[in-house]
Amino acid sequence: MANRIGRVEAREQEAQTRRMNFKEVSLGYTNEEAVLEASRCLQCRKPRCVPACPVNVQIPAFIAATAQGRFAEAAHIIATDSCLPAVCGRVCPQETQCEGACILGLKGQAVNIGKLERFVGDYSREQGEALPVAGAAANERAAAKNRQVAVVGSGPAGLSCAHDLAKGGCAVTIFEALHKAGGVLEYGIPEFRLPKDTVVKKEIENLKKLGVKIETNVIIGRTLTIDALFEEEGFEAVFIASGAGLPKFMNIAGENLNGVVSANEFLTRSNLMRAYDKASDTPIYTGRRVAVVGGGNVAMDAARTALRLGAETSIVYRRTERELPARAEEVKHAKEEGISFYMLTNPVAVLGDARGWVRGLRCVRMELGEVDASGRRSPVAVANSEFEMEAEMVIMALGTSPNPLIASTTEGLVIDRRCCIVTDEEGATSRKGVFAGGDIVSGAATVILAMGAGRRAAAGILRFLEEKAAGIL
Repeated sequence: MANRIGRVEAREQEAQTRRMNFKEVSLGYTNEEAVLEASRCLQCRKPRCVPACPVNVQIPAFIAATAQGRFAEAAHIIATDSCLPAVCGRVCPQETQCEGACILGLKGQAVNIGKLERFVGDYSREQGEALPVAGAAANERAAAKNRQVAVVGSGPAGLSCAHDLAKGGCAVTIFEALHKAGGVLEYGIPEFRLPKDTVVKKEIENLKKLGVKIETNVIIGRTLTIDALFEEEGFEAVFIASGAGLPKFMNIAGENLNGVVSANEFLTRSNLMRAYDKASDTPIYTGRRVAVVGGGNVAMDAARTALRLGAETSIVYRRTERELPARAEEVKHAKEEGISFYMLTNPVAVLGDARGWVRGLRCVRMELGEVDASGRRSPVAVANSEFEMEAEMVIMALGTSPNPLIASTTEGLVIDRRCCIVTDEEGATSRKGVFAGGDIVSGAATVILAMGAGRRAAAGILRFLEEKAAGIL
């Protein structure tokens, strides 16, 4: 039966409608659609999807419950391993992880695990289902007040680590530099892909129900140092999950012109400060034409945001579409919405007008040469192929690196040449009691990989606290 049912695709807003609004593109599954898609799962004896999930969600089990209409039970199964099901169901690259490992995908279409996870997460939230607090009973948590752990950063790594630590009996406080919790979930992903009030805020509220405290507007390295967290605040362990928020630029002529911004700044202004909302007083400039340099998910997010703000938008990428690092779904959506793609194109200068504002890009045509260290063919400039393209705004979406603030204010914390904190497999750093994970360790990566790092570090911290209490350390 399962093999005869075609993959149930989730409904979406029509492209010409959604390009004019910031409402969510995917409309998700109905109850009936979720049951039908879940029934396609073969319930493999040795499921390949579970080890392919960075947080090891028990995928066959939650899908089996979904197929039988036991949606609350499915939510409880996911909650054992993930505190962000509605988020992960929306933004994780399932096609290269759990769905990429699905046996049905070898000769056909994999089970739509991501959309099923989203459905279960949404159902749980909409029905007000109370998710289980596994691990430590309430009296154990109350008795464990001395096991205080600080988490620096409220992005996916920090939230995931705090979730497992709270379930393990720790009193956890998250310190967030900005005025809203969520990290990249709040400021880095557009509203049309990840609704903030109905999804991100609600999933963070679930975490607070475990007893996790969140203090915003606290910059670790300025407001407090790592040393102060131990010596003055009384924490026994610290998990650093401050992400990689320092944008990269090309270092070409004209990058200091008005109208050149990083994708980080552009998306933060739009998301965190609600500049996309016409009722907001937050200004955001696009001009009539926007060029986004880069080909990852962040580039797609920035381009699709600029489009919705009324700009004619183009993606400029130095390789071919085949090498685009963005998810295929995001590229497809961008094309459907009318974004232009300039492939095998590389900017060599940003052009300005007499007032110091951007008027365009000078670009060169590229061709692919030999394979480089990334495993992809290197782009090589084509001689005498320069041309100009008009734009009033240029958004650089070239990746990010960790902000060096914490490393520069924490003595004895070893970092590598990329300013990433060096850790072992459990997230332990060179400083006793200090752990780290997510983009601050790996460099810019995905939400789910950061969550996996948070879970591994939580296990390491719990082991550290147990050994400390036993006098082993």
